[in-house]
This record gives sequence, structure tokens and C-alpha cells, in this order.
Amino acid sequence: MDAKFIEQMEKRLLEMKQEIIRNLIQENSEVLEILETQRNPKDIAELASDDTDIEILDKISANDKKKLQLILSALSRIKNGNYGRCLKTGKLISKERLEALPYALFCIQVQQEIDKRKRRN
Repeated sequence: MDAKFIEQMEKRLLEMKQEIIRNLIQENSEVLEILETQRNPKDIAELASDDTDIEILDKISANDKKKLQLILSALSRIKNGNYGRCLKTGKLISKERLEALPYALFCIQVQQEIDKRKRRN
């Protein structure tokens, strides 16, 4: 995976993270209170530091929580140099899949297997 693509995906993931946090601020005064305790925040990205992520996760809906956790996981994989690799097979996830779902954990084949199993259960 080329560095420019990964940089684009990181930017997109950070924007997704910021959007979730903006929505939370509008919906939840407890989240705003957590963020306001930060020192001299300059923007939403700074407000959404790793230090506050866990506190925020405690205050949000299950759906937003899952999405934010996936985004944080993807950002962590970028930092660790593992972004874009299927967690099960280690193969590269297609750029098209990552463009559609920047926080994808699995290549399309593995995800289809997982979805099939879920439908059976």
C-alpha cells in the first residue's frame, strides 16, 4: 500500500472521528463537559485526543461506539504500519474496499465468510 493512499485514508478516518465527536457534542452535554476539561483546545481534532477517547466511548450509543472503536483501531494500525491488511489472512485489503470502508478489518472474502456465518446463526 503506497504512503499517499494511507495518508488519504488517515485523513478520512480523522474526519470521520471528528464528525462523530461533533454529533456527540450536539447530543450529549456529558461529552462536552469531558472535552471542555482539556487544556486550551484549538480544534475538534485536538479535543479528540487519545486521552479522552475512552471517556467519550462510555457516553455514546452502541452504534456510534462500535464505529468509533473501528476508526480508532484503523488509526492505530496506520501508526503500527499494519493498515490495509486483513486481520485474518494478512493479505492486502483492496483499495476499493478501503475507500468504501476505511476502517475495514478484513478482506472481502473473509468478510463474506463472516457475514455468511452470522446469517446462519
